[in-house]
Amino acid sequence: MEKHYVMRSGWLRAAILEANDGILSTASIVIGVAAASDTRDPIILAGVAGLVAGALSMAAGEYVSVSSQSDLEFADLKREETELKETPDAELIELAKIYEKRGLSKKLALQIAEELTEYDALGAHARDELGINEISQAKPFQAAAASGGAFVFGGVLPVIVAMFGDVDSMVFLQYVFTTIFLALLGSVAAKTGGSNIAKAVLRITFWGTVAMGVTAFIGYLFGINLA
Repeated sequence: MEKHYVMRSGWLRAAILEANDGILSTASIVIGVAAASDTRDPIILAGVAGLVAGALSMAAGEYVSVSSQSDLEFADLKREETELKETPDAELIELAKIYEKRGLSKKLALQIAEELTEYDALGAHARDELGINEISQAKPFQAAAASGGAFVFGGVLPVIVAMFGDVDSMVFLQYVFTTIFLALLGSVAAKTGGSNIAKAVLRITFWGTVAMGVTAFIGYLFGINLA
């Protein structure tokens, strides 16, 4: 049996995005503070605060976004349900035309539309007319939990480095370990998604390094003593 990866695209994109944000944003905060401080406490405090705030923000944002999508899907399904009750013949023809556009003959398209309508009319229209199915259907709580969890998973790694790494070398250590974390994340994402590993690692580490460099520069530029 062929192995396909497209079914993973939705959750994979979200998980990688949030884990990447967790690693990068938390590490950037730690680097920025470490560049202006020579003691550990403010560095850890900033990292933990950024981690918590980021995770809650990501979870809340994902919940609101997916809830809006869920509301739209629900409204479309209710509208479709009403149309199936009021104009079933027109809906049957509409469904048949969808199958015709996909390459079926007019006779076969109508036959399939009739059989699917008899089996589950609303399900057929939801899937083939509206593009809604069990896999793609919006799930706000699940999306929020996954988003926040992925951010925490990524963000806790730089915080661990901040807790145990040498303070005088904190900026350097964050650069090194964050680059490693990003590279591992990129390779796992590529492997899971069946794409080119080297390309994914290069992309994620390059932009991560740029972001950390800008943050460190700002910390050095202001040179605020947080000790």
